[in-house]
Amino acid sequence: MKYEIRVEKTPNPKAKPDPSTLEFGNVFTDHMFLMDYKEGVGWYDARIVPYGPIPLDPAACVLHYAQEMFEGLKTYKTKDGQVQLFRPDMNAARTNKTNERLCIPLIDEEFYVDAIKALVEFDKDWVPELEGTSLYIRPFIFGNEPFLGVRPSHTYIFCIILSPVGSYYKGGMAPTKIFVEDEYVRSVRGGTGFAKIGGNYATGLASQEKAHQLGFTQVLWLDGKEHKYIEEIGTSNAFFVMDGVVYTAPLEGTILPGITRDSVIQLLKDWNVPVKEERFTIDDVVAAHEAGKLDEVFASGTAAVISPVGELRYVDKDMIINDGKIGALSQKLYDAITGIQSGTEPDAHGWTVKLKD
Repeated sequence: MKYEIRVEKTPNPKAKPDPSTLEFGNVFTDHMFLMDYKEGVGWYDARIVPYGPIPLDPAACVLHYAQEMFEGLKTYKTKDGQVQLFRPDMNAARTNKTNERLCIPLIDEEFYVDAIKALVEFDKDWVPELEGTSLYIRPFIFGNEPFLGVRPSHTYIFCIILSPVGSYYKGGMAPTKIFVEDEYVRSVRGGTGFAKIGGNYATGLASQEKAHQLGFTQVLWLDGKEHKYIEEIGTSNAFFVMDGVVYTAPLEGTILPGITRDSVIQLLKDWNVPVKEERFTIDDVVAAHEAGKLDEVFASGTAAVISPVGELRYVDKDMIINDGKIGALSQKLYDAITGIQSGTEPDAHGWTVKLKD
């Protein structure tokens, strides 16, 4: 390990939640990881400490200029009791891509994974064993220097917290209803659409609230320039199966390079399912639906893994997909990915990382 991690154990451990009642992101474990950065010193003082508030000056950079980033990944307990992560190296690499865009100091990617493993090991009793549950890992970095003036912070905090979770959506794998946003935009080329930052989600809240008021689960974003090209679904990447071919938006700087997205594409190639990463429009989707060739729509992401879409609304048109049922490909992908994550399916690509390997 490239940095020594000092440890302070909580004197007041919390009661573990009932795994059968877990929701998403409401319960947190006993400890968290912290590390500081100071210009001229670098990253220092790596530590695992009791979970609790982080002191923050009212003038802290993050509160005024939103210089922050975050990641999300999960750890799982296998049937033989081993604890394993899913592709944490990709989270580490994506962290530094985001850091570059936001002028946040880069962090050693090997240590980033080591820090995650150390914290999970410390709180491994919190990893739930019930099927469909996992321990969600939230690494994040923010500028905490107190000043008023637009420039990068000279000091930062790197933190990791853990949360035992159930399904992201209350309906679990049940098909969702998606509202196609044609007023607001999420990102544009040259912006921060590819970065994992809170600002991308904050600007989407108005659209999400509008969708919820109309009875929809999430929002499908169109491109920011012409308002016609498919981009992504709320907190997930979007896939459309049209006439037997799987389409998803290309990585051109406006959508998040999802780790589950990458896994889906690799599995589809393994199965010889045609998949295209190219621009396509909402009109293409409507035409496919009208021709009876819109076979499936699903979203992919760390939180929900695979979330099938049963209905799309675009302007005044409602499109029911696969009779509102879970599609065969969506189910197959969900079973394959969760099987690899939980150790019940073989890991042909070496995606899992055991806590102690």
